[in-house]
Amino acid sequence: MTADILTPQELKKAAPVFGQLSFSDHEQIVFCNDKDTGLKAIIGIHNTVLGPALGGTRMWNYVTEWDALNDVLRLSRGMSFKSAITGLNLGGGKAVIIGDAKTQKTPELMKRFGEFVHSLGGKYITAEDVGMETADMDLVREVTPYVTGISKSKGGAGNPSPVTAYGVFMGMKAASKYTFGSEHLEGRTVLVQGIGHVGEVLVEYITNEGGKVIISDINEARLEEVSKKYGAEIYRGDDVYSIPMDIYAPCALGATINDHTAHKLQARIIAGAANNQLADEKIHGAILQQRGIVYAPDFLINAGGIINVYAELENYGREEIICKTENIYDTTLEILEKAHTTSVTTHEAALKIALERIEVRKNENK
Repeated sequence: MTADILTPQELKKAAPVFGQLSFSDHEQIVFCNDKDTGLKAIIGIHNTVLGPALGGTRMWNYVTEWDALNDVLRLSRGMSFKSAITGLNLGGGKAVIIGDAKTQKTPELMKRFGEFVHSLGGKYITAEDVGMETADMDLVREVTPYVTGISKSKGGAGNPSPVTAYGVFMGMKAASKYTFGSEHLEGRTVLVQGIGHVGEVLVEYITNEGGKVIISDINEARLEEVSKKYGAEIYRGDDVYSIPMDIYAPCALGATINDHTAHKLQARIIAGAANNQLADEKIHGAILQQRGIVYAPDFLINAGGIINVYAELENYGREEIICKTENIYDTTLEILEKAHTTSVTTHEAALKIALERIEVRKNENK
């Protein structure tokens, strides 16, 4: 009797964590389950060389649990590099809660999740992400101190989304300076895909500078609201990547630059808030480079949020938060120029700097 030959998908399922393509020497993966509240969550701790792993909690109605695992692996890895390249003494972590945030999120569920976070003893510090609000972090704070992004009234830095948007705006202006010779966005056409907390603030920044904004989102009510508020044009077609634009700003979920979109995107610059915008960092980063599309690395320009919540740990004020976030402009220019002179992709150039900082600290700790 011959042994059965497993398909790649079966092999993947046979090794659900270590066999995942997104597994990148993660230190710890924690699966959280609570029958009473319906909580099903995964906490991913990628690296703690620079400090405790800080990263938000995302609540999303994933199609499969494999998708949730893949997401938390990719997101937590990105947080390691985000903190490293921004100069923060933090590691990379992330959490996902499987479920519909609009119908399944309850105070009891959030507190139970907080108890799981607390059980890690500070190795992982959570914060707000997709599907979460500042009020949810306040609930988590009732059961653990290992949470940031809580209300200002409770001593926190508040909602990090506006600062995230400001950092993306700084990165976008730097990419414009590099590409067009001017940082000013007046007259530039920017497509903002996803107009949630971060996306809307970004629309406001671009509009105030005289840019033409096109918005795209699955939420029709939000489209109408933001369009009316800022005069943005609504895109309702089925191929947003093929329309002419100067800048593409993905601000929803990741992997929008993939095998289907990388070759047809009609933009000179990609600068948005979404995490993991490249479905495959090497393949799609190279395609963008070949096509002459300037990609501002997401884990660099969307770091404003973590800078904001880091302030709660280091006790610095609003002025320093803004100063550190504005530094994203200079770092983005540095990365774009370094990528050009060394003939590597912008993602590779940014990643090299982040990895070098982690490696130096690792050697210092030996």
